[in-house]
This record gives sequence, C-alpha cells and structure tokens, in this order.
Amino acid sequence: MLVIVDYDAGNLRSVLRACEHEGIPACISADPQEIMDADRLIFPGVGSAESAVDTLHARGLDKAMRDFFATGKPMLGICLGSQIVLQKSEEGHRDCLGLVEGVVEKFDLADKALKVPHIGWNEVEIIRPHPLLSRVESGDEFYFVHSYFTRPANAEDVYGVTDYGDRFCSMLGHKNLFATQFHLEKSGKKGLSILAEFGVWDGCV
Repeated sequence: MLVIVDYDAGNLRSVLRACEHEGIPACISADPQEIMDADRLIFPGVGSAESAVDTLHARGLDKAMRDFFATGKPMLGICLGSQIVLQKSEEGHRDCLGLVEGVVEKFDLADKALKVPHIGWNEVEIIRPHPLLSRVESGDEFYFVHSYFTRPANAEDVYGVTDYGDRFCSMLGHKNLFATQFHLEKSGKKGLSILAEFGVWDGCV
C-alpha cells in the first residue's frame, strides 16, 4: 500500500485523488508504524516549513520517515515535501529531515517584475534521466506555487531545473527518493505520468 504522509501540510486529498485516478491503492496516515509498513511513501505539502517540521517532530514522523528512507523503498516528495527532505530551510531557519544534502532558500529575484510566490505553469528542463521521467521531455510545463526552492549540495542530485528570474532545481533525486518542486497532481497528464511511474518504481536509479 502507498501511504501519503499526513503532517497537517495540506493538499493531501488532491494527491489521494490523483493516486485513485492512476489506479494506485493509497491511504493518508499520520501513524509512524503505518508509514514504516508502507510499500511506498508520498510526502506532499503546502504551507510553512517551520510549522511542518514542528508537526513532524511532535508526531514522531521525522524518525519514521528517516527509517523508511533507509529501507530503500520508493519515496516521493511534492512541493513543501521536496524541500523538507533537505538539511536546512531558510523558512523559519529550521533543521529538516536531512535525507539529501543541501538547503532551502527563498527567492531573491533581481527582476522585480516577477512576483513571489512563483505561481503558475512553467517549463522544466531535464538535466539527467530518471525512471519516473520516462514520459516527460524538456520543455514540458508543470504547475508551481512556492516562495522557496531547493539547492542540493551535489549536482548529481539535480534532475530538472526551471527558469524563474534565475535557474532553480525543480526536480531532485537521491537513491530511492525523487521529489518535485511543482505540484505533479495539478499538472495534467505529464504530472500524472510521473505519479503513475512512481506507482511501479522499485526505488532503483
């Protein structure tokens, strides 16, 4: 069973409906044991890293997610969930899960005509292939809503970039983890294709 992690970060039902649309059995849970017992895990999220990290600690979900990652089973991060897997976030100056080396930074755009948060459709450029991207091409558009972005420490963890006044990492991957800054569940056929591939991915790159 696929488990969607509930840490009061919103957008859970949209992700659940997307899984149902793709025929992927899934449930929402905040139980650390159910998370550990899952076959694969989705870590979505909309909101503040500060409150999200506090909730993860309070529910014991931070340890459960680190332990799950260590098993090698497939794990998918979406939006805020793609950020909290790194080591630190400028949002609230919080230590995060530390599954991937790197930090989360706030947009500081020289072009003041560009608004923050970054909201809307934008292109993604694929930097390197990944099993979840078999139906995605550079130039495909996805839906973004965010004020912060990920900066992985290691270039080999960057799978896609997007230009919004500056180039930022919009897809990252490390071992059995893949994560998108955009909302794949709101990104039409291309976004759902990533979810569909995740449903059969074995966690190997």
